[in-house]
Amino acid sequence: MNLTSILAKPFAQLIDNKIKKNMLLAVEHQDAILNNLLRTGAHTQFGKDHKLSEVNDYQSFTQSVPLRDYEQLKSYIEEIKLGKANILWKGKPIYLAKTSGTTSGVKYIPITKDSIPNHIQTARNALLCYMSDSGNTAFANGKMIFLSGSPVLERTGGIPTGRLSGIVNHHIPAYLRANQLPSFETNCIEDWETKLDHIVTETWQKDMSLISGIPPWMQMYFDRLTEKTGKKIGDLFPHFSVMVQGGVNFEPYKAKLMESIGRKVDTIELFRPVKAFLLSRIAKQRQDYC
Repeated sequence: MNLTSILAKPFAQLIDNKIKKNMLLAVEHQDAILNNLLRTGAHTQFGKDHKLSEVNDYQSFTQSVPLRDYEQLKSYIEEIKLGKANILWKGKPIYLAKTSGTTSGVKYIPITKDSIPNHIQTARNALLCYMSDSGNTAFANGKMIFLSGSPVLERTGGIPTGRLSGIVNHHIPAYLRANQLPSFETNCIEDWETKLDHIVTETWQKDMSLISGIPPWMQMYFDRLTEKTGKKIGDLFPHFSVMVQGGVNFEPYKAKLMESIGRKVDTIELFRPVKAFLLSRIAKQRQDYC
């Protein structure tokens, strides 16, 4: 056990205990977050259009801000893309996350200085809770691969723009970068097939301990590794013990991924189960609260 895993253990326990304690206060925290959003949002163009200064509770919020899809928010996004400030949130976004969804074509999601910690700390906390609950901290000593979009960002209205995974890549903590693969140069390759070949070349002889990415990307990576080596992923990487996935529902990919690995590894999903659990927990506590 090296210094990284030694230090991770007490920190993981601290964060895990804090999160479990906060789960019991979900309703109070949600109300506090709503009030903070309303206070700040009231001074934006969206807030003025929806009279957020007159909203003072959840019920009046749902009446002032009805549910809508991206197309119904697109006019605000277009203003942001022109470089205008104080549209959906104070100031300008620090990034625009560019998605290629199945509806409405390309979408631009504003990422603000206030929201970026949610993208970084949530994934970090999921790993720390796993460490605390499982006792497995050894993977922090090994090589880790984060299959992501290119961290090279273009600019839209002066705002850095790119895939969310590429944006997040700029915020990976320094203590993880020493063990991070692939190299920055490889990560910057735009063409996925070319990039995948470089990733395989860089990693097939490394003993990976953690592999992270969206399930279809991981499956393509596993297939290419097996094609090159003739080995199951679990045999190729003896210390591979944790797989982290998100972005899409894991269930349709799970069986094939596990077959490619050839043995059991722990999985951490950052998409459906966590979201569903938290929503059900909050809903239950709202019923108790009300």
